[in-house]
Amino acid sequence: MTALEPLAPLHLRVVWLPYDTVCDIYVDGDRITFDPVPGAETVATSGYALPGLVDAHCHIGIRRGAAPIESLDEARSLARTDRDAGVLAIRDAGSPYPYPELVGEDGIPRLVRAGHHVAASRRYLRGIGLECEPDEVVGALARQAKLGDGWVKLVGDWIDRGKGDLAPSFEPEVLTAAIHAAQAEGARVAVHTFSEEAVACVVEAGADSVEHGTGLSKDLLDRMAAKGISLVPTMINIETFDDIARDADAKFPRYADHMRRLKRGFPEVVRAAWEAGVKVRLGTDAGGGIDHGLAAEEMRLLHEAAGIPAPELVAAASWEAREWLGLAPDLGDIVVYDRDPRVDVAAVREPALIVLRGRLLRD
Repeated sequence: MTALEPLAPLHLRVVWLPYDTVCDIYVDGDRITFDPVPGAETVATSGYALPGLVDAHCHIGIRRGAAPIESLDEARSLARTDRDAGVLAIRDAGSPYPYPELVGEDGIPRLVRAGHHVAASRRYLRGIGLECEPDEVVGALARQAKLGDGWVKLVGDWIDRGKGDLAPSFEPEVLTAAIHAAQAEGARVAVHTFSEEAVACVVEAGADSVEHGTGLSKDLLDRMAAKGISLVPTMINIETFDDIARDADAKFPRYADHMRRLKRGFPEVVRAAWEAGVKVRLGTDAGGGIDHGLAAEEMRLLHEAAGIPAPELVAAASWEAREWLGLAPDLGDIVVYDRDPRVDVAAVREPALIVLRGRLLRD
């Protein structure tokens, strides 16, 4: 799709979710209004509309194969792939390639960047994280807080080859100090965790979002809900754990078995989080091992595997997530579907019309 300069304001007569009545919506510049705008071009006369999906765990700075991108054009291409799938806002959960120039660019989804991942030395994907020793991580995360758009990303655990299993990246006091240092700089903190041990520390420290969170327990879920910590399960990513385990069987059998167990129990973890009142966010983990443009598949898993009801899921993946990221409710972003996604989640696979930043996108 190509972004076209609007020749006139836009008019859509659609069901504006979460409401159940047909509304006349006008897009005037980069704002929507329900007040008539003279001269508006009617571009839709039916359908179900919402302000786009939000991919809250996405990496447009990482290409397939877990390698950093090398140009802004690569980032644009990946972002447009997500956009054409109906994702009009992205929280980029860590990028080794900085791209502040794309924030606010026409044709690009709303971007909220988390700066560069902060990870333990030799304990993460090579070339992707900003690798730190324990005495460096607090300062590194505080610095990254000034380089993103209000978020930072901390890698809380990874395989420890000496132990042959998942283990926290840093001691609990270091993880806690790093989280608090970034928050003191005004940033919110997203923390990658797979293991039980690391996620317990992260929740107690008061991180703002748990990414993946396969090691969560019922007690931790209650504390997460009480503290307002979100969960971004990235269920597409967790589906790859069997492949990861198979590759690790020969050298790290304990780690391989652990990953399989985490995968098997994860749908129940996500459902329990939802039932405990934890805010569950849509995130694909696109970049590296997951293709871009798969928000609809992540929604399918959240609905079918984890059992999150469709109406609540659509809200969580769209307007509620935009509010969480601090996006104004009247921005000129609209995706129209022919069917009601609250009834049939699969409807989000086929956007019928997209308006981004007040501009109609056409094939």
